[in-house]
Amino acid sequence: MDNRDLADRSHLVEREEYIDEETWETIVQSMPIPSVDLVVKCPEGILLGKRANEPAKGEWFIPGGRIQKGEPLREAVHRIAEEELGIEVTIERSLGAYDHFYDASDVPESGGKHYIAHAYVVSATECDVIGDDQHSELRVFETIPSGLHSHVKIYFSEANVI
Repeated sequence: MDNRDLADRSHLVEREEYIDEETWETIVQSMPIPSVDLVVKCPEGILLGKRANEPAKGEWFIPGGRIQKGEPLREAVHRIAEEELGIEVTIERSLGAYDHFYDASDVPESGGKHYIAHAYVVSATECDVIGDDQHSELRVFETIPSGLHSHVKIYFSEANVI
C-alpha cells in the first residue's frame, strides 16, 4: 500500500457524493475531472459496459467513475466496482494516469470534457454484475469486440488483454 494512502485524513470534510448542476457545470467548464477506470478481468473474459450517457455514449467502454474528495485511489476503485457493478474486485496493478479529452459533454457549450483517469487492472471471481444508469448493457466478452473506443484500446494494449 502506498504510504500516501495511510496519511491521516481526519481533517477532511465528509465526502459528498452529489454535486449540484451549477457546480457540475463550473467543474466541467473549468477543470479536468479526476476519475478511475477499471479493466475488469472475469473468469469468462473482460467486462465492458455500453455507455448510456456522454461522453462515449453508445460505445463499449470499461467501467469507471469520479474520485470523491478525500478518497484515496484504491478506495475509489473498490467503491466504483461496488456501486456501478455490484461486485468486489482485487486490484492487480495500476496502469497509471491518462488524459482523456472528449468533444461531447453533458454540459452544453463547455467545449467537451477532460478527464484525468487513473486506470487499474482488477479481477473478480464472480462477474454477475448489476447494472446502473451509466450503462445500457454490461457484458463479459471472451474476445475483444470490434469498434472499441480508442481509450479502451490503449488500456487493453497496456494491460496485455488484446
